[in-house]
Amino acid sequence: MTETFADLIACEDALMFVNAAITSTGQREFHHEQGEQRLSLGFLHEYILENYRDLYAAALALNVNDHNAALIVRNLLLRAGDVDVERRRREGRLIARRLELLPPQRVYRLFRELRRRGVNNRRTRAIMRDWMAARPDPAFDAVKYRDAVKSAMRHAHARPPGGVAGGELGAFLFAPRGVKRFGTPIFETWRRAHYEREALYELPYTVAEGFAARHNVPRAVFLERIEARMTRLERLRLRESAGVGADLRTMPLTRLATYVLSLPLDDRARRRAELTEALRTSARRVAGTARGSWGRVAAVLDDSHSTSGSGQKRRRPLAVALAASYLLEALAKEYTPLWTSGRTDELLLYPSGPTPLGERVLTALETGPERLIIVSDGWDNAPPGLAADVLRIWRTRLDPGHRYGGAQRVQITHLNPVYDADDFDVRRLAPTVPTAGIRDAEDLPTLVELARFAEGRVGLPRLQAHLDERTARFLESP
Repeated sequence: MTETFADLIACEDALMFVNAAITSTGQREFHHEQGEQRLSLGFLHEYILENYRDLYAAALALNVNDHNAALIVRNLLLRAGDVDVERRRREGRLIARRLELLPPQRVYRLFRELRRRGVNNRRTRAIMRDWMAARPDPAFDAVKYRDAVKSAMRHAHARPPGGVAGGELGAFLFAPRGVKRFGTPIFETWRRAHYEREALYELPYTVAEGFAARHNVPRAVFLERIEARMTRLERLRLRESAGVGADLRTMPLTRLATYVLSLPLDDRARRRAELTEALRTSARRVAGTARGSWGRVAAVLDDSHSTSGSGQKRRRPLAVALAASYLLEALAKEYTPLWTSGRTDELLLYPSGPTPLGERVLTALETGPERLIIVSDGWDNAPPGLAADVLRIWRTRLDPGHRYGGAQRVQITHLNPVYDADDFDVRRLAPTVPTAGIRDAEDLPTLVELARFAEGRVGLPRLQAHLDERTARFLESP
């Protein structure tokens, strides 16, 4: 069946939104200020919601980042009256499933935003009540996020468990001073921490921190004794001030790459064996059963000055490229990494210099790969536009099977970790090469699959079928 022009536009718009929702967090990037990012992203959300609501909701089943997932949920609930009962039910399932995967603090922040905007329809209250009822440890939440839990319960008209009076949870949230002793251990610990210094070390770190300040506990002493109560992320954030080492064995790949790049070069060199093994172990864990199945792979990886990111996202583009390189090494049977700086020691990378993507793409193609993966923000400037010319000539003259729907000698994919606020999308290198946004290297295999829809060879029906399949898997997953 021949697609209409409107179908082609819809396909392009959907892919543009997915790229933005994967990469942008509304924070400052190297080339764009925070205000530009938020304005551009906000417009894009409104445009897609208004014109393609089903596709907009289906994005919750994709690899969109937590910031955009929360925005999608908020906007769907804000405009709940725009759709019929069946579509609201489908959206409700997507929303409920996505909320299960979001960090609790972000969900509570979303609930506060809904309250601030006066979104209090029956579906919104039901979603809030169901999410709170499913929390594994309501008492822990009440202590760690006390004000947020109170706000959410009031807005959702939710009654704390424990009878008409609300039991201990209700008493703790709304009238804790009237209770002389709690039967719930964490509530009693919180009560005792007001006057017993030792009790604070049994509380979650973020709660204990406030009590430590109240009791004038020296910072170094507090951090040493509270270590057992810290989460993995809290340990990572406090490693320098507290001297607490990060657990590299279980750290996610992209976060591990970010940690490695935050270390001074001398420390990286001294810990070379430890850091390299940790990166490879994490990459092999992500690759899983696909290890070694990608054949010959070449990668062009950007470590130019622009990969330094911004004050809010320090070295994030470089961290994504470094993590992607280790993952591609695990996925490939033969792997050739080519960094724009020409460096070969990946552990000692740092952002510097221009972006000679064209030269590196030429070198990569000369290795005869089956796949070429380019990880870059797309600012090809040494010389400008060379990468686009190389890729165009390769596709039209040296590998023309692509033009006629045939097999390609080399499958080329561009993955871009930076949202371009001016174009409402990630910056592309060439029309003949599919581009997808990427935030975490762990999503690389899935995004390479998604990028094929950006080639213009697979239209809206196939994209819709792909989204339906991803949505079904998303809703059925445990």
